[in-house]
Amino acid sequence: MKRRNEIMTICTHSESETEQAGYDLAACLPQGVVLALYGDLGAGKTAFTRGLARGLGISAQVTSPTYTIVNEYEGDMSLIHFDMYRLGSAEELFEIGWEDYLRRGAVIAVEWSERVEDAFPPETIRIQIEKAGETARRIAIDRPTGEESTLCG
Repeated sequence: MKRRNEIMTICTHSESETEQAGYDLAACLPQGVVLALYGDLGAGKTAFTRGLARGLGISAQVTSPTYTIVNEYEGDMSLIHFDMYRLGSAEELFEIGWEDYLRRGAVIAVEWSERVEDAFPPETIRIQIEKAGETARRIAIDRPTGEESTLCG
């Protein structure tokens, strides 16, 4: 079956609502899924990922891995959180073991995904977070649908 995409849009009005959106999405994620996060500085990518982690049963404090490139968290499901801001290309991502991370079966959340777009598998879920006001955000979740759907609903 040919893949098509479905886009779901969520509007949030506070950082806690943005976190809740991530939490809610976690309930529908299979192991090994890649979430490509897009958005300007301060858009809410890390807040969304904090909620995602909580939804995966992770109690650790989630912070942006801007300087470490990757943070790993254990919970009911593992989360590997990348920040590609300091990388220049997908080639650099492969040099740090991207394929090994993909094989581990963890949920992978990637901030600044536009820098490494060529590295993502076809079933990647793309999440665009845009500022819609001081604390308001518009979150568009673009996911493959059809027989190979990676989310519930």
